Amino acid sequence: MKNTRRHTLTLLACLATAALPATTLAQASFPSKTLSLVVPYAPGGPTDAMARTLASAIKPLLGQTMIVENKAGAGANIGAEQVARAEADGHTLLFGTSAPLAINQHLYARINYDPIKSYAPVIQIGHLPNVLVVHPGVPAKTMKELIALAKAQPGKLSFASSGSGASSHLAGVLFNMRAGTEITHIPYKGTGPALNDLLGGQVQMAFTDVLTALPHIQAGKLRVLGVTSAQRSRALPDVPTLVEQGLKDFDASVFFGIVVPAGTPQAVVSQLNAAFAQVIQQPEVRDRLAKQGLEPPPQYTPAQLAVTMRQEGNKWRDVIKASGATAD
Repeated sequence: MKNTRRHTLTLLACLATAALPATTLAQASFPSKTLSLVVPYAPGGPTDAMARTLASAIKPLLGQTMIVENKAGAGANIGAEQVARAEADGHTLLFGTSAPLAINQHLYARINYDPIKSYAPVIQIGHLPNVLVVHPGVPAKTMKELIALAKAQPGKLSFASSGSGASSHLAGVLFNMRAGTEITHIPYKGTGPALNDLLGGQVQMAFTDVLTALPHIQAGKLRVLGVTSAQRSRALPDVPTLVEQGLKDFDASVFFGIVVPAGTPQAVVSQLNAAFAQVIQQPEVRDRLAKQGLEPPPQYTPAQLAVTMRQEGNKWRDVIKASGATAD
């Protein structure tokens, strides 16, 4: 009798479990192993630093270790493709930037992923403003003076970038379009070489991220003329944006977001979103990200990242088309 009753209870439990939605089961068993946060850039840069800050703080919330896996190359496409092909179980994530999540689809003739179709957005981490900086030898103290100087000498001023199609290049293209100038683009193989030539006076200006530029601005080796994001940077609160100075519709900052492969159960996406949102708002993590130059997004929801990816993709598509820029 007892055995019959035991068998009956076991059968009922199995039937109840079978009736649960697949997403509920996925959430209950997730994560079941170490998670991998893929950074499509080399170690040591701002993207890598932000990813490691989050990964090291999230274990208590998920109950599993999250490792940072650097997969650099092809303008971030190698790491992005790896995550797009990964199993859609939430254990492999991409810490993406504007490049793989919005720009590269228009910059490369062919990539093996689609930022909208290949991923499920998890959370937007924030954005890193660029700043317009000039060599101290440039006789322009404001953006308007720089524009006047550039128009008086068409093609003679030059701006450095970390490479064709990089945000530092496209920001300059957008500047020329909005200001009506003809400032010449000089591409380099990375931010370091570009910055070295700017500091040496071989090029006159650059659009680079605030974190990289700040020490040189503070040392008087570069002069900052404006912030390229829609709002001022917390790192440089007294520096006006280019929009404030009269340049319409100018926003050239790098956004950061975490995505997982398309098809990942919604319950898993929600669990990851909740964990990252909680980590980001921890005082120690929030302060560390702020010191890394990061500005917070309007919302920490998957929908917010989806909107940003589409809007940024459309904006840079038009800029790339107008400029003829290509990474191939």
